Amino acid sequence: MNCILEVQDLVKYYGKGENLVRAVDHTSLSIGRGKFTAIVGRSGSGKSTLLHLLGGLDRPDSGKVLLDGQDLYALKKDELAVFRRRKIGFIFQDYNLIPSLNVWENVVLPIGLDNRKADKKEIASILDKIGLLDKKDAMPDTLSGGQKQRTAIARALAADPAVILADEPTGNLDSQTEIEVLQMLKNCVTEFGQTLVMITHDETVAQLADTVIVIDDGKVVSCS
Repeated sequence: MNCILEVQDLVKYYGKGENLVRAVDHTSLSIGRGKFTAIVGRSGSGKSTLLHLLGGLDRPDSGKVLLDGQDLYALKKDELAVFRRRKIGFIFQDYNLIPSLNVWENVVLPIGLDNRKADKKEIASILDKIGLLDKKDAMPDTLSGGQKQRTAIARALAADPAVILADEPTGNLDSQTEIEVLQMLKNCVTEFGQTLVMITHDETVAQLADTVIVIDDGKVVSCS
């Protein structure tokens, strides 16, 4: 398998003594390039902590995370911030949109932060495919939950990252909107050649994924 993300003996513990939580417990795994991988597990299984470590949002106690061969945690703080901005897109359950910016401005924001110029045709194409081109001037408070999540997806795609990490991205949506957003995300990932890693406890998500990794008590218990 052509791997884009590789995790080697990753460890992240919280607390001490009787309160010790083995959030990620000597975990190793590989994520295939251009694939949709779902990481599933019950609440408290360690999947959110693992995703944060994959994205360089938190530091492990030990172990390595290699993205395109680069060990994230061998980078200095400033270097990691730049690498993360250029290589990793994030989609969160609560959307994380800037209320004072319209849809278009929210989508191009990460590109501007990286001192790059947004390709207007490319952004318009993404918004069109995701069904938001007619909402490009709309403010977040006028959007439905599904439209907000689509905006967050478009923002992640627009920066053209190597990997998109999604943390329960459909958790706030009704079941019909969830299926629509998931299918749209999968189609966009396929079309734009992205790698998607999504954590979830939802079987609907797992059924759409190319690979399903099951996490329990901070360990990988199966991969299919």
